[in-house]
Amino acid sequence: MSDYEFDLFVIGVGSGGVRAARMSAAYGARVATAEDKYMGGTCVNVGCVPKKLMVYASHYAEDFENAQGFGWSPVKPDFDWPTLISNKDQEISRLNGIYQGLLDNAGVTHFDGRARIKDAHHVVVRDRVISTEKILIATGGWPSVPHFPGNDLVITSNEVFHLPTLPPRTLVVGGGYIAVEFAGIFAGLGCDSHLSYRGPLFLRNFDEDVRQTVATEIAKKGVNLHFNSTVSHIEKQLDGSLQVFFADGSTHETDCVMYATGRAPAVDDLGLEHVNVNCRDNGAIIVDDHFRTSEPSIFALGDVTDRVQLTPVAIAEAMVFARGQFLQQPGRMDYTNIATAVFCQPNIGTVGLTEHQARDAHGEVDIYRSTFRAMKHTLSGSDEKTLMKLIVDRQTDKVLGVHMVGPEAGEIIQGIAIALKAGATKAVFDSTIGIHPTTAEEFVTMREAVGD
Repeated sequence: MSDYEFDLFVIGVGSGGVRAARMSAAYGARVATAEDKYMGGTCVNVGCVPKKLMVYASHYAEDFENAQGFGWSPVKPDFDWPTLISNKDQEISRLNGIYQGLLDNAGVTHFDGRARIKDAHHVVVRDRVISTEKILIATGGWPSVPHFPGNDLVITSNEVFHLPTLPPRTLVVGGGYIAVEFAGIFAGLGCDSHLSYRGPLFLRNFDEDVRQTVATEIAKKGVNLHFNSTVSHIEKQLDGSLQVFFADGSTHETDCVMYATGRAPAVDDLGLEHVNVNCRDNGAIIVDDHFRTSEPSIFALGDVTDRVQLTPVAIAEAMVFARGQFLQQPGRMDYTNIATAVFCQPNIGTVGLTEHQARDAHGEVDIYRSTFRAMKHTLSGSDEKTLMKLIVDRQTDKVLGVHMVGPEAGEIIQGIAIALKAGATKAVFDSTIGIHPTTAEEFVTMREAVGD
């Protein structure tokens, strides 16, 4: 036993911090945690979980409409925003309790309050100075809004889950996961939904076919897209509405502006100035392959390091960290072939390389692509299209990337990700018997390459 009160002090109890704390405790370490916001971090409280619940809520309008083609009588259901928010809050509260229980059951000591680093082995929470052999920073990220006149009039993904009423007109600014998802949520819930992005096409790091398909499909569902569009300033009108002014001289009137232009590592007021922890220009903490910072006793993982900003990645990093530090099983995090989904409508599911990345890295590739109307919509009357795409190394036959835009794309790609992780070839896909009739079977029945 060391002379310190704890072997590990974790700052931040999001998905990565909680996993690191409880697994380290399970491996015999004396662990403490601290949090000054909410148990479970961004994902549970103002991220993945409530957002997915809102996606479900917003899709019902389309389901009601599609049902008519299957013989159901037309209905005009009423939507009640306060009911959704109240039920969402109850579920989040339940999850908060589960996360607290995970720490309690693991024997972790938790401190409510802001933790600040005093030196390499001491943390201050409220008025208490706590000694620890190692410190792990897992504080995640925080929405970033650029500086411009009227930026105090906008909301972010932190506030959107607590709006007292659903605004009739919305403008989402941004071009990533959150922006595209919320533009669709607002449209599905009946808002006059607009999305503004400064570039020519959103979802910058996704496959080009995916980006084009999503732009076409969400426009069909009522999202008004404004590309090459930059907000210069915003003014509040006498009636409470917002007048948005763009750099090209155009204007737009709305009731709510939500900024989803990125998240910055949450490193403010941590006390990093008291230790030798190097950060990048955006504040991201620099770590080595074992999550150690330039201060030997201080570590960091998850979104605060700005590597791959995904909840499952932070959890996986936490497992590598805990095993390496307290189970004497050093390892390295594998960041290849990480599957991800965007819960726009229709969904995006993707794993592996984009076509552009594959051509750059491997030269000659074969492209298998299929665009079709799903079986369900032969009766629903919907014109929604599904895209499925395989990217294959021509020399080795190895599947390098799989991309999908369509209902339940995330659920389908999760299974495909296992195949890519195992190194599956196109021949393996071809020899796999499909499940009929499903959309997913298309991935094992595409035989003709459409490009080289």
